[in-house]
Amino acid sequence: MIELNPSSHLLEMDQYKYELQDVAEPQLFRNIYPYDEIPKTPFNFRRVPINMPKDIWITDTTFRDGQQSRAPYTAKQIVDIYKMLARLGGPKGIIRQSEFFVYTKKDREAVEKCMELGYEFPEVTTWIRAKKEDFALVHDIGIRETGILVSCSDYHIFKKLNMSRKQAFDHYLGVVKQAFEAGISPRCHLEDLTRADFYGFVVPFVNALVDLSKEAGIPVKIRMCDTMGYGVPFTGAAPPRSVAGLVYGLHHYSDVTSEMLEWHGHNDFYMGVANAVSAWLYGASGVNCSLLGIGERTGNVPLEAMVMQYASLRGTLDGMDTTAITDIAEYFQKELGYDIPPMTPFVGSAFNMTRAGVHADGMMKDTEIYNIFDTEKILNRPAEVSISNTSGLAGIAYWINKHYHTNVTKQDEVVVKMKEAIDNLYADGRTTVMGEEELEGLYNTFSKAGRSRINQNL
Repeated sequence: MIELNPSSHLLEMDQYKYELQDVAEPQLFRNIYPYDEIPKTPFNFRRVPINMPKDIWITDTTFRDGQQSRAPYTAKQIVDIYKMLARLGGPKGIIRQSEFFVYTKKDREAVEKCMELGYEFPEVTTWIRAKKEDFALVHDIGIRETGILVSCSDYHIFKKLNMSRKQAFDHYLGVVKQAFEAGISPRCHLEDLTRADFYGFVVPFVNALVDLSKEAGIPVKIRMCDTMGYGVPFTGAAPPRSVAGLVYGLHHYSDVTSEMLEWHGHNDFYMGVANAVSAWLYGASGVNCSLLGIGERTGNVPLEAMVMQYASLRGTLDGMDTTAITDIAEYFQKELGYDIPPMTPFVGSAFNMTRAGVHADGMMKDTEIYNIFDTEKILNRPAEVSISNTSGLAGIAYWINKHYHTNVTKQDEVVVKMKEAIDNLYADGRTTVMGEEELEGLYNTFSKAGRSRINQNL
């Protein structure tokens, strides 16, 4: 049968309906995942067309996946961070949802306090165990959507759950039916999707979910979980590792619309952000992230990274307040005692700091030469220089001008004398960069303005 597809506006043939393959032995894809070697990246050279949805957004898992890998947040800390998330996401709700645990009294207190704020965005959602009493709990709180774990690889079905595919298939559908009966919209987390038998289990299972959703009149969301970070964004790569192939397959063989598709990736092979962008490009509306990328093992996709990718792809921030990123980073450092690696993009102490003297010389002429964008305007983080024995006269002059709002040049006496003093420290064996107080002390010693302030204080 041939029908007009309302999305592509083309006549398309009915897709083949895949049925569950209830295999006797697990399919572990040992040719791709040998375990005693680095995973292989096979290609089938099938080109998937870019299919960017009309609307794309970010969802947050800071209080769920992010909280599984650090000390639990207090209820107050969750509320504080949630407020900053709302500010960052802006009035259009580019950060669409945030998911919470509801296991403990503290978890439920945080959920209730965030809901009391009355924000439209991020919508408060939950992640629960697949138990009837948990569905009743979130329904009573007023939650409309909850995440449910539906592990889909044979690694999990056979080895962790000790089930057959048919048993897992029936068990998961039973759990989803309970969610529908409670009036809850389920978000099915396809755990370990990038090691799953896509056409032998995933597509038939998602087809059954879509059918159940239509019967219940309640939407079901599909979260594509790259649990081990095996996904790749490369054109022509083969499933189950191909992000584009997975998104395309769920669109075309399971009729999952873009707004019901969400990508959840990990960064085990440094592909987290690239894979999330690919999910957007090839048809998923949602990408699931955590602040600062905090999450299991190597972490999740950093939420702040996808804020920047959104602006890059759309050409606008759409009302997002990116200065909140800096406030969030400071909160994690000062209130939570979290150490952010200095080189971390957008939030690390050195992300827009130059150390080389030749770079500092360029920045004195125009910060745009060595700064990725106007970090002072976008992140409330002016471009910085660190001072060491490699900073040169230009680096010291830039530091002085920035901190004291002066306009000294490399040839000014204070710059030359500060450099001589700094060079002597490193000649004596110093290896660390100069601290702010040390530099201020040298400036006060060698500059007329500095000596004048000291004399006034005396």
